[in-house]
Amino acid sequence: MNSLRSLSYNSIREPSSHQTPTKLSSLSPLYSYNQRRWLKPIDSAQTRLESRTRDNRLDKLIVHTRKLNIILEIAKLMGNKKRGPFVSLQLMSRWKNIVGLNVSVGGFVGKYPHAFEIFKHPCRRNMCCRVGEKLRELIEEEESVVRECEGDAVKRVKKVLLMSRRGVVSVHALRLMRRELGLPEDFRDSVLGKYSSEFRLVDLETVEVVDGDDDESLRVAKVEEWREVEYREKWLSEFETSYAFPINLPTGFKIERGFREGLRSWQRVAYVKPYERKEISRSVERFEKRVVAVLHELLSLTVEKMVGVERLAHFRKDLGIDVNLREVVLKHPGIFYVSTKGSSQTLFLREAYSKGCLVEPNRIYDVRRKMLELVLLEKRHSKELLESREEERDAEIRYGEEWEGERDGDWVLPILER
Repeated sequence: MNSLRSLSYNSIREPSSHQTPTKLSSLSPLYSYNQRRWLKPIDSAQTRLESRTRDNRLDKLIVHTRKLNIILEIAKLMGNKKRGPFVSLQLMSRWKNIVGLNVSVGGFVGKYPHAFEIFKHPCRRNMCCRVGEKLRELIEEEESVVRECEGDAVKRVKKVLLMSRRGVVSVHALRLMRRELGLPEDFRDSVLGKYSSEFRLVDLETVEVVDGDDDESLRVAKVEEWREVEYREKWLSEFETSYAFPINLPTGFKIERGFREGLRSWQRVAYVKPYERKEISRSVERFEKRVVAVLHELLSLTVEKMVGVERLAHFRKDLGIDVNLREVVLKHPGIFYVSTKGSSQTLFLREAYSKGCLVEPNRIYDVRRKMLELVLLEKRHSKELLESREEERDAEIRYGEEWEGERDGDWVLPILER
């Protein structure tokens, strides 16, 4: 009887217990899961960067270019040594953090026998390294080509100054983009100081354009050439081409619904062009399009049509692009491409490249391409190279009469100098 009563009591209590939901604590994992289910997806520059369509050819180009830059930095450090045309591998091991390597410097230079020559010193019997003949010739060729193209470099710097708000740009910003703009290492004296009729040094770190109204052809942006071709050859209306940009979407880009209509309307939006001296519109859309135009023109002025994103940040105040640059360029994948390979981010002008090469190469680019091809050889065809070096082994450590500099006895025994 008691068992029947307890059974009936429990059967009555069970439905009522299921009807009252248990209150979840804010610290329970189930509560967190329910909250995450209803969160909207985050749309930021970082999420766009992670979900962008990648260009494998441009990413590979950045990887190889970074190796070339490290090799050139090592060659520059070796050239600064006044004790001889070679350096011991023991001393080079101290340059690991300077050049930004995560491996030993000796192991790195050993991978590129066409760029560096490793040998054993006849007196000290230690391993030494010097710049290879091929790389040394290409470095000298690049320096001579840069000197010959000095007039083009003057035009590039002047166009950058004409794009600025007051015709003034920081010399430090130009120094960071020296290689991209094709400027010599001593450009402050050989370009800014030499052409006093074009530039005026306001102080040690500020340069100003002297007269920007003497040549109106310098105030024409590179994109205007493309617009004129579109207007004449494709018979498009002026309304369609006056403010349009060339669009080259990457392979595999997913075109979502409404993308084409939004792009077409954006191409028609008017903006203050980079070289125009007008009041900049406060409209967000027009202001961002002007930023796109300034970045497009600045990339067009570079030798290889690419530049590091962190270096562009030094031009933000002078060029009037005080916005999040990465967020702006990621909105336009058909105009720019951001590569995250390496230790920094690199911005490409997409229309200037085809299959990983420049569509319109120049003399400086051709020399740097030869350097890149030398780096890509790595250890290929190195057997013939080593055989030719063995034949000249007796004369490779001798200080020539033409060598000028102090001989501090780095590798020469003091008794041999007597």
